[in-house]
Amino acid sequence: MLLLQTAGTVGAVVTCPLEVVKTRLQSSTAFLTPPRIVEPPGSTNASSELLRPEQRRKLSTTILRNRSQPQVIGGVRRIMAISHCGISSTSTKSMSIIQCLRHIVQNEGPRALFKGLGPNLVGVAPSRAIYFCTYSQTKHTLNNLGFIQPDSPQVHIMSAASAGFVSSSITNPIWFVKTRLQLDYNSKVQMTVKECIERVYAQGGVSAFYKGITASYFGICETVVHFVIYEFIKSKLLERQNKRRTDTTKSSRDFLEFMVAGAISKTVASCIAYPHEVARTRLREEGNKYNKFWQTLHTVWKEEGRAGLYRGLATQLVRQIPNTAIMMATYEAVVYVLTRRFNNKSNEFYDF
Repeated sequence: MLLLQTAGTVGAVVTCPLEVVKTRLQSSTAFLTPPRIVEPPGSTNASSELLRPEQRRKLSTTILRNRSQPQVIGGVRRIMAISHCGISSTSTKSMSIIQCLRHIVQNEGPRALFKGLGPNLVGVAPSRAIYFCTYSQTKHTLNNLGFIQPDSPQVHIMSAASAGFVSSSITNPIWFVKTRLQLDYNSKVQMTVKECIERVYAQGGVSAFYKGITASYFGICETVVHFVIYEFIKSKLLERQNKRRTDTTKSSRDFLEFMVAGAISKTVASCIAYPHEVARTRLREEGNKYNKFWQTLHTVWKEEGRAGLYRGLATQLVRQIPNTAIMMATYEAVVYVLTRRFNNKSNEFYDF
């Protein structure tokens, strides 16, 4: 368990920039930087006051509707400039992940690529511990009930659903704060975790930290699909391995096959259940436009079409590849060190 947590922590650090890109693509303010007044050369009265997300959304819509009409204030011609991957002339669809990362660095600095990393590191260990503990205990209980076939798809489904429900319920406030920090576009002074918590609590109390939890519950289906497909592929691989040899030792080929099985199952599950992630991010934004899970999905579908429900999916899939590789590589490194230190040559750690 500790090995998986360590590997997951390293993976979270390295893939944090992709996580920030994914979250911002999912939001209704995708890469929307604070609007500024572009003054004529030599002018010193430019306003760079930062606006709240809901104000930026309203302002960006107004600008798009009238962007061909320059504003004249006090006899001085001013042009409102706005940078938005999906709102300006450059569409989010045409931007690569590298361009999105460059956009963040240019507008907010390199540190912005790691916004929300603190809560992510705090949450990854307990989240994984709670999940795997609940999954294994539920699976053990169901296998010993007597009236359910052990290790059947029903057992895997109920175990994964129970683990997802418990983990989401306990850790939702952590992921809520992480999302708010990732959606903070302030390039001068980054919001701290303490400031974020105080601001959210002042606006909505304790219940505000559970916004988006309904979407997380619907997201349990992704976990269920992932584990069912993984267990199915894994069982087929084990059958083939048993026919190929009689010993129970694990080779590097077995490890690679299980890793590929996990990647395939996770990819399929993500593609099927991805819209819940978009809804969850929208529900965690500031403002009152998105209030309920189904209302959010309907609003996104109505305003942005089917593509809106899958914004950031490519980044999510790309993020999973290095995250899985980093997690497994770190896992093996830790196992190797511990094996040499304690002179334990058992291969039981391969039995997931």
